[in-house]
Amino acid sequence: MIVSALALLMALSGPSDTSFVAPTIRIDGATDSVPARVSPLSGRLELPVSLRLDDDTIPRQRRHKAIEVSDWYNRRLRIHRYGAYAVIPLFTFQAIAGNQLYQKSSAAPTWARTGHRVGATGLATVFGVNTVTGLWNLWDSRSSPGKTRRAIHTLLMLASDAGFTYAGVRLSEQAENSAEKRREHRAWAYGSMATAAAGSLLMVIWRD
Repeated sequence: MIVSALALLMALSGPSDTSFVAPTIRIDGATDSVPARVSPLSGRLELPVSLRLDDDTIPRQRRHKAIEVSDWYNRRLRIHRYGAYAVIPLFTFQAIAGNQLYQKSSAAPTWARTGHRVGATGLATVFGVNTVTGLWNLWDSRSSPGKTRRAIHTLLMLASDAGFTYAGVRLSEQAENSAEKRREHRAWAYGSMATAAAGSLLMVIWRD
């Protein structure tokens, strides 16, 4: 028993890649020997096959290409955002004034008739500026992430542009003398407001 323990200790202390020949030990005139060779013990800890990862399966962090934009991109973006904030009170005023015109037509108060025209001009100006700045920045950022989000936003805002243009240029004068055209004018105006609101909300809740 003592000899076997001694042989095991010597095997553990030796190099892991060599074999060990145990000596013959004599006790009280008797010869006690251990097996001539002891299998080497590996000094390397290996994981089970099921837990190993091949080199081609190790996840690697994806590298993102650095995108540079000009200072004018940020200036246009700031103008674009200010325009988006400005349409909120304009939409509110146009809805109130437009409701007066829808119900009373030519008998509507002066502030409603005059204000509705001024509000329509203001909306046309803001949407014109935002269309230019938005399309310009869309082109400048064509190589950066988030293209799907920006493309959907652009399509919604262009659809809103078209709706307001049709309501203002095509239906505004006809609505003064026709109740049917007033209903159509209001439907196009409200639909365009909803489309613009959806496009703006998209940019707020959808982050890259």
